[in-house]
Amino acid sequence: MLPVPIPSNVAGRPGVDHPAWLVDQEVAVSDRHFFNGRLPGSRSRNGDGVASHLFGGVSQRLMTSRQVRQNIVSLVGLIGAPVLNQSGEEVGRLVDMVAQVHGNTDPYPALTGIVVRVGRRRAFLDASAIDRVERRSVILRTARLDLREFHRREGEVLLHRDILDHQLVDTDEVQVIRAADLYLAQIGDQVQLVGVDVSLQTLLRRLGPKRFRWHPTPDRVIDWAAIESFGADSPEAPAAMKLREPNSALRRLRPAELADVLEELGRPGRRELLASLDHDFAADVLEEMEPDELTALLREMEPVQAAELVARMEPDEAVDALRELPGAEQAQLLAHMPAATERELARLLGYPEDEAAGVMTTVLCTAHPGETVSEVRKRLRKLAKHQTDVDSVAVVDDKDRVMGDVSAFDLLVNDGDKPLSDLIDLDNPPVTLRPDADLDTVANEMVESRRSSLLVVDEKGRPLGRILSDDILDALVPGHGRLHFPRLLR
Repeated sequence: MLPVPIPSNVAGRPGVDHPAWLVDQEVAVSDRHFFNGRLPGSRSRNGDGVASHLFGGVSQRLMTSRQVRQNIVSLVGLIGAPVLNQSGEEVGRLVDMVAQVHGNTDPYPALTGIVVRVGRRRAFLDASAIDRVERRSVILRTARLDLREFHRREGEVLLHRDILDHQLVDTDEVQVIRAADLYLAQIGDQVQLVGVDVSLQTLLRRLGPKRFRWHPTPDRVIDWAAIESFGADSPEAPAAMKLREPNSALRRLRPAELADVLEELGRPGRRELLASLDHDFAADVLEEMEPDELTALLREMEPVQAAELVARMEPDEAVDALRELPGAEQAQLLAHMPAATERELARLLGYPEDEAAGVMTTVLCTAHPGETVSEVRKRLRKLAKHQTDVDSVAVVDDKDRVMGDVSAFDLLVNDGDKPLSDLIDLDNPPVTLRPDADLDTVANEMVESRRSSLLVVDEKGRPLGRILSDDILDALVPGHGRLHFPRLLR
């Protein structure tokens, strides 16, 4: 394998900078299949252009380099291959390759050594003993060997054992995949992990005659810089890779995208990903999951952890999640929640799910007619974490009865010193719903009023909650996933 030449003007720069300058700038259109049909830096389906901003604005990646692609080595083809000394004599057979991935700031992990079978013994050779890695053999620098027992050092991973055939997340395409093969390339004086092959063709190659396994078949290759991977963590079988710190690409995804990832990951991966997220953000992710997937996730978590996350969800979403659980499991989770949250969710669970109160959120912003627009804006800022559930402010009188409903847009475009009384029409009260209104009535009222949300009030006209348009659609169109619409304040 020929090393990729390093430009002389940057040869002294740290290895972490490789992605910025070790790239062949001539990328032919016919080579698009090497990175799933996307040119480097193109926008992913989430619209955020993940590839273009992961590493300091670098838009090119190593697998787009023609020189790297032409010299990639298949890990699958190397396993069992001869390890040769300086004079070409076989000293053993390759068992696995070791790379530094945990706590590594370089998106392309460097090889730190190999595990070699010498007779009946397995020994570890440090990367400093390797002269080069070819497609069908590993060549050492010397005939003298310092064979040691393999002891995993901090951050090291066995590529064949810990990553191959394990779950990976492509953060560009936001999808969970499995590695059919891993590709290595010599970058300067290091051998680095540069790509993941996920094609059916490669799986067939692995099942075919051994003499064909060494030849890479890059039908679908994902650049390693776009990859995160998961697995059970223990001294015997450590995780293939922890989330990269401090700017893991997964943490840059939106809640709905992370929900898709969670639904596809296995239990160890789900646990690792959730543990890495801020609790409030993790709750946002759970809100975006399909009901049956969310139920399965809550059941596999420890009750204390599940209760904490459900308690941080928006009340209406939390109630939806709890409704899917048997009564005993509901009670167990409620018992682990703060008393105020437990009472609120228990009250909402008491409403039938096919009535207005059963789909409402209790997150409300209320104000009095004498308050100014500026004062109410300040109150809305305190509800920032509930931004998707607050699109209007209920104006109430001295007895807390609803007088009007002012949209967030009206608060945005009006002068700050204007009182709310100037924004409501006392002769034309807002449309409100009773808690026992059926869902068809709710939908009809929402369509006729042209509102994105409606207030639910008690028999005295006091606000109990608010029904959002996406909540009524979720209730009326089951089986089509959660339908969430953007809000003005999002």
